[in-house]
Amino acid sequence: MDLSCTPEEEEFRARLREWLAKVLPGLPPKPSPDDWPGRRAYDLGWQRMLYDAGYAGLHWPADAGGRGATPTQHLIFLEETENAGAPYVGANFVGLLHAGPTIAAEGNAEQRARWLPPVLRGEEVWCQGFSEPDAGSDLAALRTRARRDGDDYVVNGSKIWTSHAEVADWCELLVRTDAKAPKHRGISWLAMPMDAPGITVRPLRTLAGSTEFAEVFLDDVRVPVANRVGEENDGWRVTMVTLSFERGTAFVGEVVACRRVLGELAREARKNGRWDDAVLRRRLGRLNAEFRALWRLTQWNVSESERSGGVPGVGGSVFKLRYSRARQDLYDAAADVLGPEALDLDSRWTLDRLSSLSYTIAAGTSQIQRNIVAERILGLPKGR
Repeated sequence: MDLSCTPEEEEFRARLREWLAKVLPGLPPKPSPDDWPGRRAYDLGWQRMLYDAGYAGLHWPADAGGRGATPTQHLIFLEETENAGAPYVGANFVGLLHAGPTIAAEGNAEQRARWLPPVLRGEEVWCQGFSEPDAGSDLAALRTRARRDGDDYVVNGSKIWTSHAEVADWCELLVRTDAKAPKHRGISWLAMPMDAPGITVRPLRTLAGSTEFAEVFLDDVRVPVANRVGEENDGWRVTMVTLSFERGTAFVGEVVACRRVLGELAREARKNGRWDDAVLRRRLGRLNAEFRALWRLTQWNVSESERSGGVPGVGGSVFKLRYSRARQDLYDAAADVLGPEALDLDSRWTLDRLSSLSYTIAAGTSQIQRNIVAERILGLPKGR
């Protein structure tokens, strides 16, 4: 494990800081949280700026349209953009962080040429069609069927928690292509155009009042066989590649953000007198240690990824499991520091605290992460 940066990486950091300092003051104001067309345009506009400056798809292979940068350079990019307050990938996060890297790793030449450049240029948005209402946390129990009909699959079923479906152009879709095969072996990974006939999108309003998720209903939707990434019935293996990216570096910026929030809470506690509470000081100190350790774990995972060809390993599950709990602990502590302000429904603290509750479910429940750690890292036998 090497946690240090090379002179070339530090030079990359300096150039990035200089560029961010120049462009961020000129960005337009962010649109309203409920203005999804506006948010899509804002997020894709930022992505286009990154593309034009040579920062789009840093860690993607050069033959996939990226810069072929090292995972460490990508980590530096995520750290510096978050510290500078740059826009998040937003509506484009599935394309940039999940679907795009999966297609780069598993797609054929035609698929890479068709789908990757528009993601990097900020022209197309992807959503994720994995979870289903009746499958719970058991992703392999999905029931959405895809029947082969000539050069198409005919898809029927439904998905839930489909991120940004209402503004997406494409969906990374898991379907069952062999109903008789064991549940992990009869799945295929498809790229479904969201304007295909037979698709109904119904936004879901979260506890925080946002609508970034949706139910998606599929009624005889035709998807070309050419849109299948990987072999038929090999979708579970391809999905593990997708999830390794989702749990690998997708939360890096959020760790940086949490460390910044922790600093804000410490300063507020000193202002409002709560800093005199020794129990609270110990609590904030423990959280500081937690997030420092999570940052080191991220660096370890990145170092491992560099040795394995750029695809994150199962260490991402260790990170995801602990980060989910630490984020909730952070916003519980915020309530102690802020008092009644933390209950104001219009406060960003309240919205962030509500959002933190979802992290033990999003990107794989904590129960699933524990199974992965037990079986694939510790070598324990599978549960029955």
